[in-house]
Amino acid sequence: MADGHEQQDGEERQPAQDAEILRTPAAELKAILEALIFASPDPLTPKAIFKLLDSEPKEDVVAALAELKKDYERPGGLQLVEVAGGFQIVTRSDLHEWVRRLFHERTTQKLTVQALETLAVIAYRQPITAAEITEVRGVNTSGVLNTLLERHLIKIVGRKQVVGRPFLYATTKEFLIRFGLNELADLPKVEDMAEALGLDVPILVEQAPPEELLPLEEPDESGDEGDPPSGGSIH
Repeated sequence: MADGHEQQDGEERQPAQDAEILRTPAAELKAILEALIFASPDPLTPKAIFKLLDSEPKEDVVAALAELKKDYERPGGLQLVEVAGGFQIVTRSDLHEWVRRLFHERTTQKLTVQALETLAVIAYRQPITAAEITEVRGVNTSGVLNTLLERHLIKIVGRKQVVGRPFLYATTKEFLIRFGLNELADLPKVEDMAEALGLDVPILVEQAPPEELLPLEEPDESGDEGDPPSGGSIH
C-alpha cells in the first residue's frame, strides 16, 4: 500500500517538475525579447509582448524586460526607448547624422521651419481646424498641412460643429515615434517649445472655444462633404 501511495505522489509531482524543466532560461528569454523588439516595425507594446510570450510566466517576462533595459543603459550606439506606449530599439539621437550618411538622406527631407511651427500648434492645441492654425500663424497653411498628412504626422479626426464643418486635425502615433515621445504628456513645456520656434507662448496655449458656436447643419444627401479629401484641398 505504501509503495502505491508513493508511486501516486510521484506521478502527481511529475507535471510540476516538467513545467520547471520547460521554463525558458532567463538569458534566453531576454534574448528573445530583444529580438522581438528589434524586429518589430512599430513600438512593441507590453500587451503584444505578453501575447507573443504567453507560454512564459508573466513575472519571468517582466524580469527579462527589466534586465534588458539595464543592458541598454550602457554606453553604445543603440538604446531601448519607450515611445508611443511601446518599446523600440533605436540609434542614439546624437549619432543620427552619421546614420543619415549611410542612407544618403538629403536635407530636403527634413521638416521646414514652417512645418515644425504648424506641427507645434497642432500638438499643443489639438484638435484644431486649418482656419484656426492660419489665424495663429498669420499665413495660409494648406500646403504645410498636406505635407504633414502625407508624412502621417497628423490626421483628420472629425469636423468642428460650426458653419462649414471644417476638418479637425490632431497628431498621430507616428508623430510620437518620430519625436521620441511615449505620450502627449511628454511634450516639452510650452514655454520651451515657443522659445525654440520663436513663437509667443499664447500661440501654443490651448484656447477655449467661443460660446456662440453655431449648431451643426446636416449636409444634403447628395453632397460629398462627409468624406475627407484623399489628398488635395484642405478645409
